[in-house]
Amino acid sequence: MALLGVLGLAAANYFYYLAIQKTNVATAITVQYTAPIWVLLYMGLRGLQKPTIQRLTAVALSVVGIAVAIGVFNSGGVHLNLIGVVAAILAAFSCAFYNISGHNVMATLDHWTVVFYMTLTASAFWLLLNPPWRIISVHYSSEQWLFLAFFSIVSMLIPFSFYFAGLKYLEPTRAIVASCLEPIFAILIAAVALHETVRPSQVLGMLMVLAAIVMVQAPEASGTKSDPSPRKTIQ
Repeated sequence: MALLGVLGLAAANYFYYLAIQKTNVATAITVQYTAPIWVLLYMGLRGLQKPTIQRLTAVALSVVGIAVAIGVFNSGGVHLNLIGVVAAILAAFSCAFYNISGHNVMATLDHWTVVFYMTLTASAFWLLLNPPWRIISVHYSSEQWLFLAFFSIVSMLIPFSFYFAGLKYLEPTRAIVASCLEPIFAILIAAVALHETVRPSQVLGMLMVLAAIVMVQAPEASGTKSDPSPRKTIQ
């Protein structure tokens, strides 16, 4: 659980924000969301899951759908930077790691126990790297402290709690492909809250991601049952 907190939760967010800083959102999020590929590759190489045509197609469709939705193929959509691209790849590896390891850990442990120790170890890790007195010395205003508290709860604690609750019952490939809805929701929220225009290419990308999620959750085309995954009822 300590490794999930540091190499998963802390690393995934740090490398993602570093990738945005060095490149742009489109490049960072597209490279990060190659995570389903690494999950499926790992599961296949370990013999934990068959890389069926249906799964391979769903993973490829989700990655391409995100790239289309956020405009990677538009002029100026990609901004390559070595540090940024490497950071985004590391973020993808971190996402793949906490999907696979988190699913395995929660086969025997309660969901809230895992989330608690993950956030605890991630927080302790950042307190060592960025001590409280260094943060205090910045002299944030009360409004900024309020925003940081709100952001940490709404953008981090609540989403990860829900995600790991779902990961307890979904095998890693299905869970991580479903998480590809994140940038789609970002586009929709921006359209409603900020009145941003949704382009036809973005709609196409959203439909591709939705199709990938339906495909990966559906029974295998061959009629075989889905791979069994350990489950434990939350009391």
